Amino acid sequence: MELDGRSVTAEELAALALYNYGHFTTMRVDGGRVRGLSLHLRRLVSDCRTVFDAELDPVTVRRLVRRACGERSTMVRVTVFAPDLDLARPARPAEPHLLVTTRPVQDHELPPLRLRTARHERDEPGVKHVGLFAAVRQRRIAQRSGFDDVLFVDRHGNVSEGATWNVGFFDGERLVWPAAQHLPGVTMALLRSLGRAESTREVDLASAASMPAAFVTNAAIGVRPVGQIDQTTYLGEAEIVQDLRAAYLAIPGEEL
Repeated sequence: MELDGRSVTAEELAALALYNYGHFTTMRVDGGRVRGLSLHLRRLVSDCRTVFDAELDPVTVRRLVRRACGERSTMVRVTVFAPDLDLARPARPAEPHLLVTTRPVQDHELPPLRLRTARHERDEPGVKHVGLFAAVRQRRIAQRSGFDDVLFVDRHGNVSEGATWNVGFFDGERLVWPAAQHLPGVTMALLRSLGRAESTREVDLASAASMPAAFVTNAAIGVRPVGQIDQTTYLGEAEIVQDLRAAYLAIPGEEL
């Protein structure tokens, strides 16, 4: 864990821990390369303008990530926050800094997810911010109810996303991406760039139950099949999900 390339102190982390104001992106680094690196950097730059009204240097981000992971395969989270943020006067100038943390990758194939739906809408859905309480709370409820994770449904009854991933479906002919507000994920964007037949439309639970396959995507897991949503079961090892997983893994990484 490093702040701007040096050891971080407890005092510096206090603002992040106590005020929970900032944004981040998480990427997988393999041999000094990242799938969708330019998209991750674009997200950080855009979110920094939104959250801090400040410019972020992507060259510095790349240098700090290289320093943190070297050539090994690892998950890297880049969190942008301001240690000198004044909670009472957050409009005062506060300089954002870069906290880089790492954790091991998961290379073993994961079983199909069993998802419990919950009514929830992300605050500021276009920003990958650090305010994760509500999402983690709903994930905890789902797991204590015997499921693996939670799938969010908005106030109109339409599927949007999961706690830390995007969701997609296959209707037998094309990929279906939910139109409800959600945080646009880099992995989802990479899959959509492959040019497969797809559509974006509202997906209520009845529509979701009528489709033969579902899957989730994020940088940590790539593509993972869904085996169950509430009481509806899906083809956990559907051919389309296997094809998507293979296509995603074949996308070349960009050099840090």
